[in-house]
Amino acid sequence: MSEQTPQHDDLNEILRLRRAKLDTLREAGVNPYPYSFKKTIHVSELIETFDSVQENDEHQGPEFSIAGRIVSIRIMGKAAFCHVRDEFAQMQVYVQKDKVGEQVFNLFKHFDISDWIGVRGTAFVTKTGEKSLRALEVTLLSKSVYPLPVVKVSDDGTVHDAFTDKESRFRQRYVDLAVNPENREIFRTRAKIISAVREFLDQRDFLEVETPALQPLYGGALAKPFSTHYNALDRTFYLRIADELYLKRLLVGGFERVYEIAKDFRNEGMDRYHNPEFTMLEFYQAFADFEDVMNLSEELFRFVCVKALGTTVVTYQDKTVDFGKPFRRVRFFDLLKEATGKDLLGVELKELVKLAESHGVEITRDMGEGKILDEMMKALVRPKLFEPTFIYDYPLSLSPLAKKHRDEPRLVERFQPFALGFELGNAFSELNDPIDQRERFDAQRRLKEAGDLETQPVDEDFLRALEYGMPPTGGMGIGIDRLTMLLTNQDSIREVILFPQLRS
Repeated sequence: MSEQTPQHDDLNEILRLRRAKLDTLREAGVNPYPYSFKKTIHVSELIETFDSVQENDEHQGPEFSIAGRIVSIRIMGKAAFCHVRDEFAQMQVYVQKDKVGEQVFNLFKHFDISDWIGVRGTAFVTKTGEKSLRALEVTLLSKSVYPLPVVKVSDDGTVHDAFTDKESRFRQRYVDLAVNPENREIFRTRAKIISAVREFLDQRDFLEVETPALQPLYGGALAKPFSTHYNALDRTFYLRIADELYLKRLLVGGFERVYEIAKDFRNEGMDRYHNPEFTMLEFYQAFADFEDVMNLSEELFRFVCVKALGTTVVTYQDKTVDFGKPFRRVRFFDLLKEATGKDLLGVELKELVKLAESHGVEITRDMGEGKILDEMMKALVRPKLFEPTFIYDYPLSLSPLAKKHRDEPRLVERFQPFALGFELGNAFSELNDPIDQRERFDAQRRLKEAGDLETQPVDEDFLRALEYGMPPTGGMGIGIDRLTMLLTNQDSIREVILFPQLRS
């Protein structure tokens, strides 16, 4: 429980009283959980049009019906005030015994903070200048028998002393959203981001598709999978770690531009940037390479910023960047050279290990060249990447699904976008040579045999698909959760996932 929740004995007494009120209402013939209510306007809409619809000395004014939770309540003799909050805003409601009738007014005394009610009434301004609704009819919509945490609301609608403990908020997101309405804005923005992604790709003739979440063989990324037993087939299946290999099969089949926004699952650790269940966008464009995708993704990021925020300027923590400016583009090994003073392309493994350790980079014995280079990049370079940046030309050993660089066979045509310390995606000139792909799979198999559990297994069906022929293709994956973190200024991925998994 949060610190605002009543103590155990007090809570038991509150629960007893609320149950008693529920019984009283039922005995009076009131259904405390009716089937529907005819709401005619949101509170925010009523506030926006208030001046033109409020009652005056000459006429009562039009009637409106609002619905929401009671967030404060005061009963004074033959009248009562309460504040009702719907999804977007809150408004004061004035309940007079003479207006609603003695029976309804007496029943209103059994209403509590956090009950859902519907109110039909007229708009007016109180003597203190507060925009309010004069109730003509009040209907109980849902009786709350368990109290929400105590919330103090100032006259301007600001919420204080709400449900603030992060662990409690994530475990009881429904309470968090109920008493911290500002947190609902995070998820409205998330929805705008996803809608903007769809709009951008749909406008460019990409086809949205769905691929299997349960797969007989996982692939498309270097990660540990979740496994389950498929009873009907009596075999092990895996929750997908990526959509990539199925989407590429669709290009073999003749689709030229496809994308999917889907849940992926990786049986790995949790931190502020990682959650085992997460949302990914992947898109693939036939006849394109990684430079084409780089240009397209730069447009995509700008488009999403404008649609979700109304601007290309993004502030995260104490730093501000402009996605409207051209992204910085810099090679992988050039950045490592800046950080270490040494060109690491082609350096022997033993020397690479020593260099990593000398810079305080944590590595393990089972790591190959690619993994060590990646850990050095994570530790020495990425935290300093604030301006929107594309890192490109990655080492071959780190990218088993990317096409070899056309000018340097030790590299692949791959890039990743970064901004404000965030890794936002991953993109390739996709490998479509089945012989080369088999060799990469075999190299991954050897790494697994050496102890590396985050490898790409050999997928014979995918190899067969490539043997039928896949056109030159550029592909991109973008983490929706991290992008949402960035655009909503949140420091943890759990803040942008409605129901994150937590340790028990």
